[in-house]
Amino acid sequence: MNKLPLEKRVQILSMLCEGSSMRSISRVADVSINTVSKLLVDAGEACAAFHNEKVRAVKSERIQCDEIWTFNYCKQANAPKTKKQTDRRGDVWTWSALDADSKLIVTWRVGPRNSDTAFDFMSDLKGRLANRVQLTSDGLRAYIDAVGKTFGDDVDFAQLVKIYGPSSEGPRRYSPPVCVGAIKTEINGGPDPKHISTSYIERQNLTMRMSMRRFTRLTNAFSKKFLNHCHALALYFVWYNFCRQHKSLGGVSPAMEAGLCDTLMSMEDIAALIELAALPPKPRGRYRTKKLGNATNL
Repeated sequence: MNKLPLEKRVQILSMLCEGSSMRSISRVADVSINTVSKLLVDAGEACAAFHNEKVRAVKSERIQCDEIWTFNYCKQANAPKTKKQTDRRGDVWTWSALDADSKLIVTWRVGPRNSDTAFDFMSDLKGRLANRVQLTSDGLRAYIDAVGKTFGDDVDFAQLVKIYGPSSEGPRRYSPPVCVGAIKTEINGGPDPKHISTSYIERQNLTMRMSMRRFTRLTNAFSKKFLNHCHALALYFVWYNFCRQHKSLGGVSPAMEAGLCDTLMSMEDIAALIELAALPPKPRGRYRTKKLGNATNL
């Protein structure tokens, strides 16, 4: 079986986390697009398992939550008219929770912007925290029920609703609306008003759009497969938490600041995770396998 050299795998994984599209990576790295796709799938599965194991018992004081929109295969309005009935086509929302102090992405979920996804998202967040936190979200009503069912009274929860108005320069097609105010609403417990904010998680959403080509707006660089979209997110979040040096933290990674690790990981380490997660190759030719308990011998 042909195997890419370590340097080539590191190059491809680094470009996937630095905003390059899969087609451009295949041209620059001089590999097949299928090779890039296969490596993305392997990296996504390995990184998802690594994050699920390592990001536990997070000691945090303030958590900010938000959702970022993109679409898979086609936009939601065109989903009923598509010839190819691709799974999970249309709107895709990525829910993420960030520790305001360490900038660690504690957890994320990919799914529709509804109450079911909100409940799954909050349930997973609750299981990864080591103590009571102050939680701030946007004004989505699904958060209220989800936080109440998962955290109960063991949280200081508030919502920040931003008010947008027209620009003084008049309507502009591609420019975002102007924020003219914000309403802070305390939902549960006693949240500190000066820390009711979603600024850090909104800045993280911008980092995601800059670091993953499939999140770029007004281009054809959207996801064509839902599972590949999830794999790209898993790779990105491990790279962001454990490999990327955060300037506001003095050059350490969010995971180091949160006390989850002592050293900065590299892309070589992520490539090693893929090696550890890889299944042994299946026997070929005339050989057959005989199962003995949990082991498989020739």
